[in-house]
Amino acid sequence: MTGPEPLLGVVDRLLAAARARGHRRLLVLAGTAVWGRAEARRVLQRCGADEHHLWVGEGEGARAAAEVWQELGREYPALVFDAHCGFDPDAFGAVAGTVHGGGLLLLLTPPLADWHRAPDPERVRLAVHPLRPEQVPGRYLWRLARLLRDSPDAWVVEQDGTAVPAAPDRLPPSQSASAVVGPAGGGPLTPDQAQAVEALVRSASGRGHRRRPVVLTSDRGRGKSSALGLAAARLLRQGLADIRVTAPAAEAVQPLLEHAAAGLPGSRRTRTAVEWRGRSLRFAVPRALLDSSDTPDLVLVDEAAAIPTPVLAALLRRHPRMAFATTVHGYEGTGRGFALRFNALLDRETRGWQAVRLQTPVRWSPGDPVEALVFRLLLLDAEPGEVPPTASGAPRWEWLVRDRLAADEPLLTQVFGLLVQAHYRTRPLDLRHLLDGPNVRVGALWLDGRLVGTLMVAEEGGFDAAFAEAVWRGRARPMGHMLPETLAAHCGLRQAPERRGLRVVRIAVHPDARRRGLGRRLLLEALADARRRGLDYLGTAFGTTDELLRFWQCEGLAPVRVSLRRGAASGAHSVVMLRAVSAAGESLLGRARARFLDGLPHLLADPLRRLEPALADQLLRAPDQGAAPPVADDWEDLRAFAASERIFEACLPALRRWTLWLLADPERAARLTPAERHALILRLLQHRDWSETARVLSLPGRRQVTGLLREAVAGQLPKPLG
Repeated sequence: MTGPEPLLGVVDRLLAAARARGHRRLLVLAGTAVWGRAEARRVLQRCGADEHHLWVGEGEGARAAAEVWQELGREYPALVFDAHCGFDPDAFGAVAGTVHGGGLLLLLTPPLADWHRAPDPERVRLAVHPLRPEQVPGRYLWRLARLLRDSPDAWVVEQDGTAVPAAPDRLPPSQSASAVVGPAGGGPLTPDQAQAVEALVRSASGRGHRRRPVVLTSDRGRGKSSALGLAAARLLRQGLADIRVTAPAAEAVQPLLEHAAAGLPGSRRTRTAVEWRGRSLRFAVPRALLDSSDTPDLVLVDEAAAIPTPVLAALLRRHPRMAFATTVHGYEGTGRGFALRFNALLDRETRGWQAVRLQTPVRWSPGDPVEALVFRLLLLDAEPGEVPPTASGAPRWEWLVRDRLAADEPLLTQVFGLLVQAHYRTRPLDLRHLLDGPNVRVGALWLDGRLVGTLMVAEEGGFDAAFAEAVWRGRARPMGHMLPETLAAHCGLRQAPERRGLRVVRIAVHPDARRRGLGRRLLLEALADARRRGLDYLGTAFGTTDELLRFWQCEGLAPVRVSLRRGAASGAHSVVMLRAVSAAGESLLGRARARFLDGLPHLLADPLRRLEPALADQLLRAPDQGAAPPVADDWEDLRAFAASERIFEACLPALRRWTLWLLADPERAARLTPAERHALILRLLQHRDWSETARVLSLPGRRQVTGLLREAVAGQLPKPLG
């Protein structure tokens, strides 16, 4: 471009078409940062948006990418996303939805042919020690540039004078100017929203049955938060006094609270609540709802896909009237993997539940090209291919070449789609990590030519003794080496960073091909690769459940650390697990296991007092270590307790030593029922009081718990000789 006029002419035509259809348009300004920013200001002035727009980047009035979450729920006629400051996929996916129909999204990039080689501050997040950010590959940005060049829905203007494609200036025959939409701004509800509000009110107001929740799903921009907020307002007006809303963070429910307040004239709104005539809609984190003894009239769960399924299950059992809502394709994580697990849970736990889907956009008209393009760029709607039930034969394994993966859009979509369905939260940034993580490798498992499994691993560690010492002392935190840092800084293993390991980052099997041993095959391939490369151990870390823990233990990995706090995103304690591959790895694993098992009983009595007893039961298994059996005096105390000759408190030391010895061995532990094992853990290791232990075990009180403990001991006493 030699001057502003040709570009501004394109802008005029783009805006005319966008406003006529009620759609948004994407304009890419590809060149130097100085040129792109200057042209963007001219475009904003031409749009009449120079005073009211959102600019993501650097400089006066701009929002940094890390701050864009404050913009959720707001609307703008124009958005400038300055990728010269770094392309954050999560931030781009979030703010794209703030532009309303008839508006313009401007993306500022380096020349597209050079974008993958240009400096990008976001590479810092991917740089693995000791690599510098400029050494991080550019496959992800190369793919974005290719898609933008090839897409009919992106208008690219290059600084070097590359011709601008003609902008649409006529409506297709199937549409008319009556399709114009603008800011949602409190307009009438769509039919989808009205149906959702009615379903929510009917389910919660007493006309619907208890334990029959409404599950509301939608893509972003369908007015889900509006429907939840308006339904809450109606229910408060009708007499409900206490409604709670929960989500991963308070920021996620701000639009919901805003719409509820708008439906309650005279109400008082804060960041976490709406108060109206002595009634309230209040935010609480999921754990607070579980730990509280309150029983609200209704619990609303927003962005449910970002909350772990076990937490949702506990909420479902704890509260009789609930409603769940989640985004199906969104920047904050997908709801499709969630739906596979949560729908099955609802079928088991409820007497019937109602699904409501919002499909009509409220900020733009259906068929919006920007929405479709953002989905393609970020793979928000990635799906694995179909696997027919007849698929059989020997699976074929291969390590994928990531240059090929970045260029093969169908294959990349299937691989990422598998990861999305297998994990509770997969974000757009994960795709960039998959393509550009310097120490990452990606594998694929095929069955009859269909992709049925994928594996993502990262090689870590291998530092010299001096640097390992610095990590152990907490003076160095090597980026991209999670397991070595955790083993040194948190487990106290000074030499752990010197060892080289392979961490399983993600593992996924197609939903239609599970229960065939394919997950085990994926892990065996990772183990074989670690051996070929001369590594010392295979490891992993994840937010755990007892089911997941059993899977990894069955494949030969042993827990060496459990986090003291629950993860903010997963709501679960994370666990680190290892399997030795070399002699040095065996030594490391032995020291790690000894320290872990020595400390675990003490942790269960203090920071892990609220750990689920089923998880504690699994973690205490230690057939590789061998626990000391009770001594003769202990057995006498145990017999006296079982025979009701001594009270519980008088036998505490013997009971505790016996419990640790019993639970360490899988065969001995299997002789007790789960309820008996959990009772021992709750009272003897976690020191929970009688009433709480009874509540967790669904027993009336202390007498019944004591009886259960006596039965557990009596059934395991050695038979007298003769």
